[in-house]
Amino acid sequence: MGKEIVAMLLAGGQGSRLYGLTKKLAKPAVPFGGKYRIIDFPLSNCVNSGIDTVGVLTQYQPLVLNEYIGNGQPWDLDRLYGGVHVLPPYQQASGSDWYKGTANAIYQNLSFIERYDPKYVIILSGDQICKQDYSDFLKFHKEKDAEFSVAVMEVPWDEAGRFGLMVADSDDRISEFQEKPKEPKSNLASMGIYIFNWDVLKKYLTEDEADPESENDFGNNIIPNLLKDNRRMYAYHFSGYWKDVGTISSLWEANMEVLDPENSGINLFDDDWKIYSRNSGMPGHRIFADAVVEDCMVTDGCKIKGTVKHSILFPGVTVEKGAVVEDSVVMGGTVIKAGACVNCSIISEKVEIGEGAKVGAPAQEGAKKVATVSTGIKIGAGAVVGAEAMIEADVKGGECVE
Repeated sequence: MGKEIVAMLLAGGQGSRLYGLTKKLAKPAVPFGGKYRIIDFPLSNCVNSGIDTVGVLTQYQPLVLNEYIGNGQPWDLDRLYGGVHVLPPYQQASGSDWYKGTANAIYQNLSFIERYDPKYVIILSGDQICKQDYSDFLKFHKEKDAEFSVAVMEVPWDEAGRFGLMVADSDDRISEFQEKPKEPKSNLASMGIYIFNWDVLKKYLTEDEADPESENDFGNNIIPNLLKDNRRMYAYHFSGYWKDVGTISSLWEANMEVLDPENSGINLFDDDWKIYSRNSGMPGHRIFADAVVEDCMVTDGCKIKGTVKHSILFPGVTVEKGAVVEDSVVMGGTVIKAGACVNCSIISEKVEIGEGAKVGAPAQEGAKKVATVSTGIKIGAGAVVGAEAMIEADVKGGECVE
């Protein structure tokens, strides 16, 4: 029996604008919000929306992501028929190739979709923080008798030129697509989340693959071809929380917004729409007698003897006596030694910040200067790391890096 809808999750992104954070990690596997990874959000959205069949298309640095997803049990996606499946590029009789674009990635996995013979296919991005009910999106698609629908958000007109824009009429039918135009005709920005009728998707992907001039991309090729053929295309307005966390500043901002759920729109404490993740298996965190902790998220296995304010600590972080952490994101297994000071920074996993070292600078109103330290780095005692520094190699004791 066929499935009504199958989800295809594009999770192969290199995330080059996250620099050292994605040097050994695919962007969807980047830790977020204390106990999650970015990919937890679309996977949880699928489960909460009643979608139980998900193909995860991986490519760049897939090891951690594959290991993290496993059999899908944390998201209730360990199914006999359906469930979650990791889909890397593979050798075929006609040869093998990396995924050349978003459309080609789906094309290479048409056989996976055909196994479930769905009526609809939803295509998702693995590098966004978004809480969205895809069942509402599907209901819209059906009511409009659409062949293709795209989720859109209204953005300020003065920022519209940064996005792919959908021009739609009063019935939400799309008449034009503009890719980062100098003179926008619309402020409906594409979220990169699409629903296709399965037969339409298969036809256009097959034709696109046969075109040697194509970039094999949804935005540059598939959507323009649908428009050219006057297909029934509609824009679904989404008004909830959505953020592309493809840059250091946007990733830091989104983490800080987790600490302000009443105003930011992202509430990780919502029992009606839980975000699921793989458990760390660590014991509860411990806050010692002289510690100061204010406005923070502190997760499993943390040991805090110093001061932590307006920050997010992932599992197994240690903050020694006299150390201060403010306005920062500190990922799992990191040790911040006595007297060290971390401000407005993203510290990756298994970092050691030496005694008396200083990383970053205090946050200033309107400024987004975020220091970044890559996985496994050692910052020597007394070292100074500047407000926008990106550290990808060990820093010696007493050294100053701007």
